[in-house]
Amino acid sequence: MFELTDLPRLFLSALVVLPIVMVIRENGYYLAATLLGATNKKLTIGCGPILFSTRTLEVRRYVIMYSWMDYDELNPEGKFWHIVIYASPILTMGVVAVITNSLLANGVLSSNMFWDLFLFYLFFYILFDVLPVYLPDGQPTNGRAIFDLIWHGERSDFLKKDIQDHLNPERTEKDHSFGESENEVSPEDASTEAQKKTIENRDRDQEERGDHADPK
Repeated sequence: MFELTDLPRLFLSALVVLPIVMVIRENGYYLAATLLGATNKKLTIGCGPILFSTRTLEVRRYVIMYSWMDYDELNPEGKFWHIVIYASPILTMGVVAVITNSLLANGVLSSNMFWDLFLFYLFFYILFDVLPVYLPDGQPTNGRAIFDLIWHGERSDFLKKDIQDHLNPERTEKDHSFGESENEVSPEDASTEAQKKTIENRDRDQEERGDHADPK
């Protein structure tokens, strides 16, 4: 049962702990991409409408949902190094969680509400990342992206189809992009049957909703 005494815990989670955990998670992407010599890096945090964007960072309205790292190429190239990119946020959060838990167990840190919530959300996002599923827009979680690379031998994240494709004709399908496209993707973009089914379900739901989501 939720009581007024739970409000401090709620606000601490939403306003302090979750943003810190998200920064740790996204730094995993960025650090791995930088170490692997990725060119034209851009980190997209969250989903939905864009709040603000710079050359290397894009923040969207629903910042605590999911995110991807966009880049043109890696050095060195190869399937294993793409797996490293996908796994980097999981590993980063895992290392931080183990260190924090050890410090709490040895009394270096005092157990309190903040650290309890911090560890909870670290492990929550680790679980979210390792689940091998497709998100409603057809994008894979990191766990699913790793699975597809190992099992199907190909990446299941979509190549971006935004306005830059028209402004920069030199971009080809060899470009590597881990991210949410500005435009909706179609089932033809899917690389597995499960992914195609996810996108078809999304499109059917949008068609059935019709104008119900439009206040006009």
